[in-house]
Amino acid sequence: MNTYDPLQTIELQTMWHRLIAIVEEQAQTLLRTAFSPIVRECGDLSAGVFDTQGRMLAQAVTGAPGHVNTMAESVQHFLRRYPLGTMRPGDVFLTNDPWMGTGHLNDFVMVTPCFREGEAVALFCATSHIMDIGGLGFGPDALDVYMEGLYIPPLRLFDGGELNSTLMEMICGNTRQPMETEGDTYALAACNAVGAKRLVEMMDEFGLASLDAPGQFILERSREAMLEQVRKLPKGTWHNVMTVDGYGSPIEIHAALTVSDHGIHVDYEGSSAQSARGINVPVSYATAYSLFGLACAVSGSIPNNSGSLSVFTVAAPPGSILNAARPAPVSTRHVLGQMLPDVVFGCLRQIMPGRVPAEGTAAVWLITLRGETPDVAAGTYGFTLGFTSNGGTGAREARDGLSATAFPTSLACTPVEIAETQTPLVFWRKELREGSGGAGRTRGGLGQIIEIESACEKRFEILASFDRIDFPPRGHDGGHDGAAGFVGLRSGERLKGKGAQSVAAGERLVIMTPGGAGRGDPRERDPLHVRFDVASGLVSSRDSEAIYGTT
Repeated sequence: MNTYDPLQTIELQTMWHRLIAIVEEQAQTLLRTAFSPIVRECGDLSAGVFDTQGRMLAQAVTGAPGHVNTMAESVQHFLRRYPLGTMRPGDVFLTNDPWMGTGHLNDFVMVTPCFREGEAVALFCATSHIMDIGGLGFGPDALDVYMEGLYIPPLRLFDGGELNSTLMEMICGNTRQPMETEGDTYALAACNAVGAKRLVEMMDEFGLASLDAPGQFILERSREAMLEQVRKLPKGTWHNVMTVDGYGSPIEIHAALTVSDHGIHVDYEGSSAQSARGINVPVSYATAYSLFGLACAVSGSIPNNSGSLSVFTVAAPPGSILNAARPAPVSTRHVLGQMLPDVVFGCLRQIMPGRVPAEGTAAVWLITLRGETPDVAAGTYGFTLGFTSNGGTGAREARDGLSATAFPTSLACTPVEIAETQTPLVFWRKELREGSGGAGRTRGGLGQIIEIESACEKRFEILASFDRIDFPPRGHDGGHDGAAGFVGLRSGERLKGKGAQSVAAGERLVIMTPGGAGRGDPRERDPLHVRFDVASGLVSSRDSEAIYGTT
């Protein structure tokens, strides 16, 4: 490891913070120029700057971990296809390959080389969710990836500043939302351009000919800082098993977590085989969320980059549900992929019980809706909406879980006002679900109840991709399980947790997101906290007496 004198350290640390500020402006540019609500309102995106070897130096705070940590590997795939020496100013590269990008076709990954005085000095990468990319739509029903939509290999979207109009026409011709998709694609290109402009300004200011020195400093310091935290942990191997709903039959996720002086390795040997439906997870996405869970537990204060991430490694058997082989369907890979931090926490809880929460909802409950509008012919789709809703997180050692909060993803809930202005839908109800948080000394966070109806006497479809319905979040150390999720109609009919289903005109769709699990004996909960929960409508008076022993 290099040694630095105090003045060098201060200057390099200042450059590091500037890079973080640059990529945050990059992310905010994407957030503010995107067309789709799931990006603009919910933040389903990532942004980062990479050195010329394709190593991530800094990522924006704004963004989803599944995007960020898969993006960390995506740039390497682009460089293998398009070596740095073949790139020129004005080039912009694009792919949605699930195995090279973020795990499914509905995310675009865009890479832009940054040039200063004719030399390539860095690469900017950004990703965002594209709500519709053709095929069967954003649901788990497809039997292979080809049924899931348009596949785009790594290609030049801009060649020396010239738009590849053929590629753009192909993209727009294979989506039910051409305007939004084209707008989001240009937003990705724009945010990378802003990042590149700001980086050149920074390099001019500091008199830098390259990012070699600050890059080496960032990667070395981050890796050593993370290793220092890992070396404080007991050495050995710990196991955990989680059962989740799956598609038609339960899925088991097995994990063996090994801690050594060189890092932490997670092996998913023994997990279920890949599914015939689109709940499969490419290993890049499984790695992304496993690493995120490890980083949160071991040291959440160390910046996320290729240096800090290099301390952790992940393996899953080829052909398993967490290492699906092409051309397996992978559209809703988030449903299982976002369970993995809780799986990892189950291993870590055995050696650092105060640092990890009880199980939570985990996978975001993304309510994908599409349907007819008054101005389109019957049987065609006039709108497609991804409405993000979240359940409760698991209870922590000294604090309750968070209600209606996305973890491990960082997506915000879609505002009802936005959904109702862009679709012919009415949201009759959206409120916290009383009693859904698992009881405990510290209580799990609450889920939500949401009721939706068509406002134009037309049917609509839900492309369900939900979990934690048959297997709710498990309590810890005497804490109770969180409430199971539910999907159905107000008339009483229960719907499946996964798959496309129709909601007739005049009928209301009812969604109940799961609650987080509790931690510790409920009888040990502070009576003042119980009474506050009852007064706030979070816990019923009946449960306060029967479960908590408080009147």
